[in-house]
Amino acid sequence: MSQVNEVSFYNQTKMLNCNFKSSKEKKSFYQNKKLEMLNYIKDSLERKIASITASIEVLESQIKRDKEVEVTN
Repeated sequence: MSQVNEVSFYNQTKMLNCNFKSSKEKKSFYQNKKLEMLNYIKDSLERKIASITASIEVLESQIKRDKEVEVTN
C-alpha cells in the first residue's frame, strides 16, 4: 500500500472511530473535514488553472513571434 493510501486509510479509520460527546460536536467535526477537503480541491484546481494560463501565454507569444517572422520574410 502506498504511503498516500495508508494516510488516507488511517484518516478514514480515525474519523470513523471518533467518540463524539454530542451530535453538535459530530456535526462540527464533519463540517470541518468537508471544509478541509473542499479547500484541498480548490487549491488543486487553482494550480491546474495557473498551469493552463501559463501554457496559453507561452503559446500566444509563440504565435505572435511566428507571425512577426512571416511578415519580415
